[in-house]
Amino acid sequence: MATEVLPDDHALRSGRRERALAQMAAHDLDVLVLGRTANVRYVTGATLLWLAGTQPFGPACILVRATGAIHLLSTWDDGIPEDIPRENLFGLTWNPMNTITVLQGIDGAAGALRVGTDTLSPMFAQLLPMAFPAAEIVDGEVAMRAARRTKTAEELVAIRESVAVAGESLAKAVAELRPGVTEKELAGVLLEASAAGGVTTPAVQDAAWLTNPEHPWRRVAGERDLATGDLVAFTSGVVAHGYIGEVGRTHLVGGEAALTEPVAALYARCDTLWANLLDACEPGAPGQRLLDVYESAGEPLPPMAVARGLGLGFDTPVITSGLPATAAKERLDVGSVLAVTAYVWESGVGAVFHRDSVAITENGPEPLSEDTAVPSS
Repeated sequence: MATEVLPDDHALRSGRRERALAQMAAHDLDVLVLGRTANVRYVTGATLLWLAGTQPFGPACILVRATGAIHLLSTWDDGIPEDIPRENLFGLTWNPMNTITVLQGIDGAAGALRVGTDTLSPMFAQLLPMAFPAAEIVDGEVAMRAARRTKTAEELVAIRESVAVAGESLAKAVAELRPGVTEKELAGVLLEASAAGGVTTPAVQDAAWLTNPEHPWRRVAGERDLATGDLVAFTSGVVAHGYIGEVGRTHLVGGEAALTEPVAALYARCDTLWANLLDACEPGAPGQRLLDVYESAGEPLPPMAVARGLGLGFDTPVITSGLPATAAKERLDVGSVLAVTAYVWESGVGAVFHRDSVAITENGPEPLSEDTAVPSS
């Protein structure tokens, strides 16, 4: 693993920045004020601390459309791209008026007519108009979502690298699956393999869990040694260079020797569902089509998203039974990358699921784990 803090590659960050500026033009934004970590990295290319959970809003990055200038919240220049000059860096402060003073000094702030912000707080809703006195403050997250939704060629390379680490880590965990091992031990193997691959930030909470033959969604309570015939779900998700890659498979303790007709039938249902989901991921297809695949197969929709965008964090679209109106409006754009999930369950047997990171290309869907070491279910 590299110990030096480096910014994202020039081609990667410049391609993203061009997309952000294009969306600013499309949404008529003169200035974009960003506070969300993924958005800040998307525009700047600076390596940032990965944060989980919520955090208060504060202007961390300002992008000016007319000049392309970037002003970034940073107390040092380590890992900051060379195309962001040191004089455009501003430090942390407990006094928000100091931040407003910095914003007022940005070239183009005084004359900006439309300023977008990716989020807002009650305090900054009152303060931002002081920094941009002639501007209408509008929702800038719409422009950022549009920019991030379609991946550049360099982004696809980065996601492939993440998926490769996720797939190899999953394979090493599956290799340790045997009677007597525990879920925690398998999770430890998977996370250790991810770290050996240069990734120390997991994208998912549970790496290995015993599926429940008595409930379609709940995992088995408590922890016990795994036994022959148990169905164990493996979810490998990593954040490499800021980009998320995910793969998931379900494996049977004991392998083919423990395979029963009910389990074989469950695997067959999952394989059929997965093949149909992949066929439904055609460029331009409505998101609703993925939900319809479950209905056509007679499979209940799972509580997790059937498909959700991947990138620097989680992107759009999000296609889930909990958001039917959103699913109806969404389209699968060329250049987007989705984590697509097939999930089936049978009472008294357990669950089998299959997840892959899928790129939507002009030639159709492409699972990004095809060239990795992911073992088949």
